[in-house]
Amino acid sequence: MGSFFSGKWLKIVGIGGVGAALIGLFVLLGPPKLLAKTESVDFCASCHVMEAQHTAFMHNGAHRRLKCVDCHLPNNNVASHYIWKSIDGLKDVLVFNGGRIADPIKISEHGAKVLKANCIRCHETLVSQMDTSRNCWSCHRRITHTGTGAIATNPI
Repeated sequence: MGSFFSGKWLKIVGIGGVGAALIGLFVLLGPPKLLAKTESVDFCASCHVMEAQHTAFMHNGAHRRLKCVDCHLPNNNVASHYIWKSIDGLKDVLVFNGGRIADPIKISEHGAKVLKANCIRCHETLVSQMDTSRNCWSCHRRITHTGTGAIATNPI
């Protein structure tokens, strides 16, 4: 068994690093508006298996004018936003194309923390005097994808 720093591993890591850099450059400098397109609601809904939830949320949701990334990605700084966009996006592509989609789709622990932080960030004045130890959607069930509008599916 070779060490991690053997020639084979360094070659694999090097190729992966170059590939990631090329993909990053393509996204940053690639076709106009590519980055903006990947942050659109229609892009998110194009491969997720959430058609009913997407439709209900976009037509009846309290936050229907927001983009998915406004709630589901860190928005405290640009670097964190794009790092997690890359991580979550790659994970979503692998899960979707690998046919391993959970039914019903549930938010991860990290996703719940990001979502809660974004709720607090947007509603900072409103929640400044509140105990924020609970998840916002434990009381505000109609803001979730599953409890919005005309449908009521399984809880997050």
